[in-house]
Amino acid sequence: MTPTRRLAIRLGISATPLLPTLCALSGTLLLFVLFLALQGRPAGEACSLIFEGAFGSSFAWQNTLQRAAPLLLTALCVALPARVGLIVIGGEGALAMGGLAAAVLPSWLPPWSPWLMLPAMAAAAMIAGGVWIALCGALRQWRGVNETISSLLLSYLAIAIFKHLVEGPLRDPASLNKPSTLPLPDAYLINPLPGMEVHWGLVWGGLACLAAWVFLRHSVSGFAMAIVGGNVRTARLVGLPVNRLLLLACAMGGAAAGLAGMFEVAAVHGSANSALLAGYGFSGILVAFAARQNPLAIIVCAIVIGGVEASGSLLQRRLDLPDATTLVLQGLLFCNLLAWEAISGRLAALKLRWQETTPNTALPASEASHV
Repeated sequence: MTPTRRLAIRLGISATPLLPTLCALSGTLLLFVLFLALQGRPAGEACSLIFEGAFGSSFAWQNTLQRAAPLLLTALCVALPARVGLIVIGGEGALAMGGLAAAVLPSWLPPWSPWLMLPAMAAAAMIAGGVWIALCGALRQWRGVNETISSLLLSYLAIAIFKHLVEGPLRDPASLNKPSTLPLPDAYLINPLPGMEVHWGLVWGGLACLAAWVFLRHSVSGFAMAIVGGNVRTARLVGLPVNRLLLLACAMGGAAAGLAGMFEVAAVHGSANSALLAGYGFSGILVAFAARQNPLAIIVCAIVIGGVEASGSLLQRRLDLPDATTLVLQGLLFCNLLAWEAISGRLAALKLRWQETTPNTALPASEASHV
């Protein structure tokens, strides 16, 4: 039995991995009900409308899945660097850089077949997003800059660069009230899924989450990343290329967010404009934390968060609540996730300390036989 498995057994982690998340969901619901009650609004009806707006009809489901598609990829921008112990929250910047690269590439190249141009656009978007987030890892490793701060600042910088180029050198002269780049030719637009109003980004986002899970759980590099995330000093002592693994994790996460930008341009907007900056990168942070950085759980959490965002218009029509009410709900969920994660970590540390000071701290015979 590995020391990690032995520690998990002693802490009881393997038995209740979802307990902090469930407590956070309960606390969020309670606070949201209190928030509505203070405004004199029917909390029960509001919660019912959120569910109806997210999953109550075929139209609601398609709206939810449409919003969940980019969240699948931007959440990976947080989950993959977290594997090596980095908290990166710059997915919005990577999405902006990826979307901009995908939007301008066709105007810089001669006309190609869509079978060649679309993969080229995806590659350009992934490279742009990957390099942008890899810069956070490089600043952490060689300059000691905190990756959370650097990724957030780089995200704001990316948004500023995006707006400057879209409203300036790359602006389509025909875009008067809504500055944007040159529209993509119809041949380079991505059609929705058959019989649905949801684009193919949902499928590719789900495949990316599945591929990330396989990579992290069943590859040598994924296992090495877990060691780096657990203890960097130990990883260096055993000879692991820590710097390369950190940059790889950041680049993979940024590439996923950049790919989300490409799908938003080619399947939703048709060009790069301010509508691309819809906050999907920041919502991806919440999705990743709710999924506890598990790529498979990201699929479920992205659909749930996408449904919450999709229900905002229904709340506005039926209860005259601001559309930002769903943002309040997401903020409460994020705060509760952080709070319960901290509480569970503190309780686990206290339990371990108590067991270490107790005379009989040996593992049960059934467990000791596997050591």
